[in-house]
Amino acid sequence: MNDLLSAMTAAAQEAGRLLLESPRPAPGRTMDALRATFASVDDPAAALLRRRLDGLVPDARWAGELDTELPEKGAVWVIDAIDGAVQYLRGLPHWCVSLALVRDREPVAAVLHSPVLGETCTAARGAGAHRDGVPVVPAAEGELAAAIVATGQPPFPAPGSRAVTEAGRALSAVVPAVAAVRNLGPVSWQIADVAAGRLDGFWEYGRDDANLLAGALIAREAGATVTDLDGNPWRAGASGFLVAPPVLHGDLLEALTAGAATW
Repeated sequence: MNDLLSAMTAAAQEAGRLLLESPRPAPGRTMDALRATFASVDDPAAALLRRRLDGLVPDARWAGELDTELPEKGAVWVIDAIDGAVQYLRGLPHWCVSLALVRDREPVAAVLHSPVLGETCTAARGAGAHRDGVPVVPAAEGELAAAIVATGQPPFPAPGSRAVTEAGRALSAVVPAVAAVRNLGPVSWQIADVAAGRLDGFWEYGRDDANLLAGALIAREAGATVTDLDGNPWRAGASGFLVAPPVLHGDLLEALTAGAATW
């Protein structure tokens, strides 16, 4: 597994250099223009990652070939060359390269690389989590009133959807219960920041497997508590996500679910 993580790390860092060194196109101010601009930078980086990762795990398929659905059995590469693409296109620093190897719907190896910060987070199942080779752990103490937590908007939500309604309700419930709520860009990196004690929690409504798998493994291996928004262990396909240090998870979950709608 060490050799696999080393190869994944090298691939993520190479893709990061490509993205940093490539001319950044104007992001576009319509959805069609935004999609075209995104493809112009994402496609070359994703192709590089595929070239570097192909063959490392002989039986692994690519999530894109499966319409991002994960099979019950087998190995799958789940990659996001630019997690936080909107920020990247606007010249903001909050983006990263995200790689996860998933087997039987569970992440087994993960690498996140932030080219702007020059930091790389890694994890393998049963081997702990690291940032730049140094083990990371979540906060060991603290109270919710002093917590700095983060959230992400539901991915590609339909107007009036349950995820949108619940996200708005939960934000209103959590804001007065903590010191601050932030949205710091890429979902995966925010989860890794909880794993390393930089943040005290992160939650998101809606299904977002591609952005959650790598961060979830890093957080679990660091010792954070990773659940859905009912408090059950998070699994791919869940309709919500919560990660926090064990000392804060219960209190944050209670705040999130206060006044939850009945569906």
